[in-house]
Amino acid sequence: ADFPSYPQWVQGMKAVEVVEEDNGVVEQVHFDLEATPIKDSYTLAYDWHGETSVSWHLVQGKMLKAMEGSYTLAPVRSGTEVTYRLAVDISIPMIGLLKRKAEKVIIDTALKGLKKRVESR
Repeated sequence: ADFPSYPQWVQGMKAVEVVEEDNGVVEQVHFDLEATPIKDSYTLAYDWHGETSVSWHLVQGKMLKAMEGSYTLAPVRSGTEVTYRLAVDISIPMIGLLKRKAEKVIIDTALKGLKKRVESR
């Protein structure tokens, strides 16, 4: 939920702005991403489920047509297991190979950055 720090650990994330909150709970966030081949400005809406999971969906994007995802946390003996789910659809026409590469960049960027951030703490 520490959205302002995203540019510090998400590769290609240029700017992040919380645009809607309710009693300190973030409901919508605007992102500016430049991670080749993806360059987009988009807004996500968040649904918080206690302290065990959060899900989101695309409200508005330029290049992105759809994005739905979630993080789910579960205690395990050695700490916490994080399950990450993400589905992305891009609005510009591109051949399947390039589209899969763009989707992979989005997923890899999020996972590698999160793993590095968590392990550095």
